[in-house]
Amino acid sequence: MSKTVLATLAAALVYFLGSNCPAQTSGQRRTSIPCSEQPAGKQFRLVCPVPGFLPVPDDDEDAAAAIPIVLKLPEGTALRIAMDERTRVGHIGEILRGHVVETVYAFDEPVIPEGSTVTGRVTEVLPVPKLQRVQAYFNGDFSPLRQYRVSFDHLTLPDGRELAIETAVAPAVSEVVHLVSKPSADKDEEKKHRKGAARAVDAARQQVKAGVQEANDSAHQAAAEIRKPEKISRLKQFFVSQSPYRRQYIAAGTRFSASLTGEMDFGSDSHSHEELASLGTLPLANTVLHARLVLEVSSATATRGTPVVAELTEPVYSTDHHLLLPSGCRLIGQVVEARPARYLHRNGELRVIFEHLELPEGNLQEVQGTVEGIEVSRAAHMKLDEEGGARATDSKMRYLSTGAALLMAVAVAHTDVDRAAVEDSSGDPAVRAGAGASGFGLIGAVIGLASRSNVVSIAFSAYGASTSIYTNFLSRGREVVLPKNAPLEIGLGTRHPSAH
Repeated sequence: MSKTVLATLAAALVYFLGSNCPAQTSGQRRTSIPCSEQPAGKQFRLVCPVPGFLPVPDDDEDAAAAIPIVLKLPEGTALRIAMDERTRVGHIGEILRGHVVETVYAFDEPVIPEGSTVTGRVTEVLPVPKLQRVQAYFNGDFSPLRQYRVSFDHLTLPDGRELAIETAVAPAVSEVVHLVSKPSADKDEEKKHRKGAARAVDAARQQVKAGVQEANDSAHQAAAEIRKPEKISRLKQFFVSQSPYRRQYIAAGTRFSASLTGEMDFGSDSHSHEELASLGTLPLANTVLHARLVLEVSSATATRGTPVVAELTEPVYSTDHHLLLPSGCRLIGQVVEARPARYLHRNGELRVIFEHLELPEGNLQEVQGTVEGIEVSRAAHMKLDEEGGARATDSKMRYLSTGAALLMAVAVAHTDVDRAAVEDSSGDPAVRAGAGASGFGLIGAVIGLASRSNVVSIAFSAYGASTSIYTNFLSRGREVVLPKNAPLEIGLGTRHPSAH
């Protein structure tokens, strides 16, 4: 059989059997390509990569032949969606409208560009568990937030094409922050030459500076919020959020991660042998790869050695713009340190590394990869250290809030016996209102003013102070959770020898 016929058969095989990270390069014949695991919801499924392009082109006709590439998004591919408008969570069927905030690639083609519009609906509104409802009542909240589920089922691309999609959507994230860990090269080099005592002093200084910086950032953030447009609307929303009865909404800008529950086929494309000549070449050291976490990793359940898998969300190119790695290739690593949260408000810690990169032909190449950036919810209160380790943090405001609650309790409990001429033994109205707010928020302040009872004020303030002490200092700390489909920035270090 001639080489031209072999080439035609191989091209047809590639066209009909494309894979998530296909092996479509010119090179030597391969007799065996291992199967690998791919995510399928919460499980993994075996997927065998397509065999490599069999013949070695040795004439101008074969070298010029285009290599067809199937453009498919596999099951589990995540779409990151931001809401365009505020939507009430009232009943099943509420319409949701949003847009894709990160381009989705198939191989190296942007098949779902950033800005594509998505529509969906609320599919389920869950009742509040009894224990959670009782706790909310004790805190003056008579309309606690309900859990809900949504689904996105319609996608409109910028060119006007409309596609039906099926998705499984993770819980919403109201505010997203981008955490970065990579220090400057100068600082890193300087630390290597410092002695232990000097490093300890510098570490203490850095902690003080970090505390001051956090306070400044909080003040600037609060000022920025005040200066933003629609101040009256935001002020109204704040008071509504403090009221005991209120409606629940999904705010504009809320982020969802929607995973495809089936494949999406975008046809095919083709590349020349020259364009794919560098396919499978390991990127240079210090290259930053954009990926997503395949499965959640938590400091509460992870132990040293727990596998960690990430998937490239963007193709990687060489400096001369030759494709090195298509999207969908995987980085495989493990947890090297995991410390769960403990009581006395000791927070969890988590550190992962990536040790292998799956190349397009199916081989594993040893690498050294660390997390240099991640996008998580602001409510996670997470920070990355210089080596990519994640730890949960607490706001310094917990000291201020607890101190204020204790001072309020002392002020209310102090009987005003020195002022015998005062006939109103209920105390200062402002103090009563503050005591009520300390324990039960806005409704507590109203009850404290209306009751005109010092006993009620003492009870409210004591409850508020004890709750604040327990929550901020005695309870279990925060866990570090790297959620499924979290966007990662992974920095490659010095390359290791090839795996055998």
